Amino acid sequence: MIENTQKQNKLADKGAELELKLKTYFIDLASERVGGETLSCSDDFFAEMENLLKSGRGIFIDDKYTERGKWMDGWESRRSYGRDNGREFDWCIIRLGISGVIRGFDIDTNYFRGNAPQTVSIEACVSAQQPNEDTVWHSVLAESEVAAHSQNIFEISNSQTWTHVRLNMFPDGGIARLRVYGEADVNWDDFVDGELIDLASIKNGAKALLVSDMFFSDKNNLIMPGRGKDMGDGWETKRRRDPGPDWSIVKLAAPGSVEKVIVDTCHFKGNFPDTFKLEGINTDSDDFNDANAQLDWQPIIPQTKLYAHREHLFINEIATGELQQFSHVKLSIYPDGGISRMRVLGKRK
Repeated sequence: MIENTQKQNKLADKGAELELKLKTYFIDLASERVGGETLSCSDDFFAEMENLLKSGRGIFIDDKYTERGKWMDGWESRRSYGRDNGREFDWCIIRLGISGVIRGFDIDTNYFRGNAPQTVSIEACVSAQQPNEDTVWHSVLAESEVAAHSQNIFEISNSQTWTHVRLNMFPDGGIARLRVYGEADVNWDDFVDGELIDLASIKNGAKALLVSDMFFSDKNNLIMPGRGKDMGDGWETKRRRDPGPDWSIVKLAAPGSVEKVIVDTCHFKGNFPDTFKLEGINTDSDDFNDANAQLDWQPIIPQTKLYAHREHLFINEIATGELQQFSHVKLSIYPDGGISRMRVLGKRK
């Protein structure tokens, strides 16, 4: 009994370490926030497939039922195993919001205690159209056991770029959430020569690498599509008791010029930063840490006043010329607070 508990604790610790690695270095390519979409499934009688890509881990409401049975915050198929009309397995096809290289999965069975699948597998394809019966699928995660009411983390070694995945569960059951961690692979042929591109957009391949603090919200919120839906949908630091600043380092989607910047404090009314500064650097390294964050950053926008709940546009304030090239930018906020979105528009070099 003690040995089993120790083994379970070690597996949980290993899973937590792997989850942290995936969340730190990669993005969720399937998130509905970046355009991920569930297209079709074999069966979602008890709970809709769309729940798979929602934010959070899924919740449980004890006394909530629908006309089909217990309400569950996830994707759940009807019972099939051992029945005359049973399905061999259940599946769900998902279009990635960002095409890219897959580095890992989080198959979360949160609150699916007596109705989780026994095993899962994941296949992927490359398709400009919606997958159909002629689509060729490739295995990226072989059939693997999953635990009930748990985050099941899998690391993937595969260098192929994919556009869709198919989640298979054997023989049936429910999964709360699916995260597809990876790196964006942008087709630059989709852009016109000389077009201003948001080089800080997560959909174009930008990544928030390191921040001084993200007590209230995740660092990647800063570069998500659209305007923030609420105060939690931004980058917000805890209150400092010194002059600051707090800062965020973002790797741009590609090295390029900086010709237009938008800093949006949408929803931040009593906790927006007093001022901000934007700097840039051109380097091949992504090896940033707290100690070397103070590199030879070049000024882009000098320390400038910000206002509550406002989209701030900067063009003439930019100190660099069109010929200057940056691979990373550093947003500093004084002394602390919250920024909903940052847009860095320029031309890819």
